[in-house]
Formats: sequence, structure tokens, C-alpha cells
Amino acid sequence: MHKDIAAVILAAGKGKRMKSDVPKILHPLCERPMLEYVMDLVEALAIKRKILVLGENHLLIEKQIKKRKGWEIVIQKRQLGTADAVKTTDNLLKGFKGELLILYADHPLFRKETIRKLIEHQQRENLDLTLLTAVVKRPKGYGRIIRDKWGNISEVLEEDKLNEYQKRIKEINLGVYCCKKESLFSVLNQIKRNNRQKEFYLTDAVGLLYKKNALIDAVKIINTDEALGVNSYADLARANRIIQERIIERLLSEGVKIIDPFTTFIAYTTQIGKGSVIYPFTIIEKDVKIGKNCSIGPFAHIRPGTVIEDKVVLGNFIEVVRSRIKSNSRAKHFSYLGDAIIGRDVNIGAGTVTANFDGKKKNRTVIKDKAFIGSDTILIAPLRIGKNAVTAAGSVIPHHHNVADNQIVLGVPARPIKK
Repeated sequence: MHKDIAAVILAAGKGKRMKSDVPKILHPLCERPMLEYVMDLVEALAIKRKILVLGENHLLIEKQIKKRKGWEIVIQKRQLGTADAVKTTDNLLKGFKGELLILYADHPLFRKETIRKLIEHQQRENLDLTLLTAVVKRPKGYGRIIRDKWGNISEVLEEDKLNEYQKRIKEINLGVYCCKKESLFSVLNQIKRNNRQKEFYLTDAVGLLYKKNALIDAVKIINTDEALGVNSYADLARANRIIQERIIERLLSEGVKIIDPFTTFIAYTTQIGKGSVIYPFTIIEKDVKIGKNCSIGPFAHIRPGTVIEDKVVLGNFIEVVRSRIKSNSRAKHFSYLGDAIIGRDVNIGAGTVTANFDGKKKNRTVIKDKAFIGSDTILIAPLRIGKNAVTAAGSVIPHHHNVADNQIVLGVPARPIKK
């Protein structure tokens, strides 16, 4: 990417319509804050100057993104609109004479290829401003692109400013801009407050630049799903579905077989090896690793902190959390495995439960290689089951009553029996 470019993500909005104490841009999409998708986009474009404009919730947001390197942060102290948010970067960008890429943190769906096309057009044509636009059948709710009689962009009008003729315009503003920094900042101070919201709108800069005979153009996109902004829980649900479709498309291309994508949820950070099969009505949460040639589901729930090695079978109505299941092991029916380490070639019978919580803390269960856990066994942690050990169906193994290698136990509480 061109070295004289700075990306500015506007992330200071309160998101009042979400009616939540959580800052809007920290609401998760596929178990990942939406802001991080926009930050990923900027990093994928290899832009060196990366700036976040935050608002009154900046401490919460900074905590979330503290592992990110190379980001500069400025605070918009008062919510005075998008033009004012851009102005807060003035001191940070003093002496910078390149181009700005301006993005919104609540628009998490833009693809790298789309934004790269916008930047390349701006740089190739040496424009003052390039907007991202789309032509849609139902433009209601969007700002419209107004063009003069020669087809040049003359302004962007929000819907509340449109007359009846302008409401029929189908080309909409998608809220992404690439511009010369000096051109934009030459008109920012001329923007007046909107009468209704009492804020300074960045879109007003387009009309002011047009009056200065600036060179303005647009890059139109076809897939308007990319432009979805998140302002409500309904928007969040739609964006979540789009991200989920992208995750599943990627996994399918990597050799993972997902029987029914519409009834499967897979978090953004999940890793699944090729040859694995995910059956319907399966939920796989964040920070889960699944190896090659596994079989998961249907109706399985794999929760955070779980590592599943190669050739593992987890079947109907299985819940696993914070556990490691080693290769060739299987739990095919109705089991809960929490805080467990399960060795290789282990059989977990139907109805098995690792009782990991003692009322104060979570405890660990260790089941060693080739153990056979009979149906309806209750394993009360902390507990260790030895290699080749067997628990008879319906047994209850009390905590600290470890089962030795090659031992068979049965009963309530379970006791060893002679071979």
C-alpha cells in the first residue's frame, strides 16, 4: 500500500439505539467485537499510520484492544459529530501531507479488496476525494449522492434534507472516504452544525469541496451487504449472519465438511482441521481447536478453551468446556466433559458427567489412554482414571478416589473389583 496514507477509524459514537451499557463497537460478531474487524481491515491493507478516534468509553475500548500494536488514539471529548471527530486528529497529523482513509467502526463488513480498489482509484486519478457508493433499489434511510448536470458529485445529502425528487435517487453514500488530507482539512472548519442533531456532519465536506472545484469521484460496489452499518440489534443479527457465512465459506474451502451451515454456529477464532465433519445444530464457541478427521455433533456444544485432537468423535448432545481430548477418543451420546484431560483411545459412555464444580472452584478430571468409562458414570473431580481402567455403568467415583491403571471399579460409591 502507498506509504503516504493514514487510516482513521471513527469509533466515538455512543450507540444509543443499542440500549446497552456495552459500547456499541464492542458488541460481538461471531464472538468477536465488531471494532476488531475494522482494525483487521486496516492492518490487512498494510497501512502504517493507524488512528482510532474514541469517545467517553475509551478506557473500556482501549482495554479490549491493548494487544494491538502501532495504533494511535485520540479522544473526542464531546459528541459533536463525524466532522468534529476527524478534526480531533489535527494535532496528530500535523505535517502529514498524504491521504486519509476514513472508516466507521460500526461498519465491520467491508472486504479488503473493496477498500483497496477505493484507495487505488484515489491515488491513480490524483483526486481530492473518493467516496464509496452503491446503487440500490430501496435507498430509504441512506444519504444520497447528488450529481450536477455533467454527472459530477456535487454533494451528499442525508435523507432528512432530501426533496421529493432527490428521494428517488438510487445511488447511496456508504460512509467510506479516501481523500487528500489537506483538501479535507481545508473545509472542515466551514462545516456548520446540523439544525436537528446539532452536530457537524462529515458528509457536508463533499459540497464544500465541490464549490472549490475539487476533484471528487466515487467507486461503486455491487455487494451492498458489505456496507451494512450496525445501529440496532436487528443490524447486529444480520451482520452476525454475514460474518458466519464468511467463516463457513473459509472452512469449507479448507476441507472441513459442514453438513448444514444454516444450523451451525462457529466462532471467528475457531480452528478446524481438514477432513473433519460438523453435523447440524452444533455450536462451537471461541478459542476452540479441532484437529483433522474429527466428527462433531449433531447437537454438540463445544465451549471456550477446548482442544480436540485428530480423529475424535463427539456425538449427540455433548457439551465440552476447557478440556483437551486426545486422538481417537470418542463420546457419542449425552455427556458433559468440563475441565478434563482425556487421553488417547478413550471411550466415554453415554450419560457420563465430569462433576467439575465443588461450589467454590472448578476441578480437573484426568482420564488416561485406553480407559473405558461406562454409561452414566459420574466422575467427581479432582480425580484421575488410570490407563486401561474401566468404570462400570452407573458408577459414581468420589473426588480423590483415583482409579489405578488396569483397575475395574463399580458401584455407588465405586469400589475396585477383582478380575
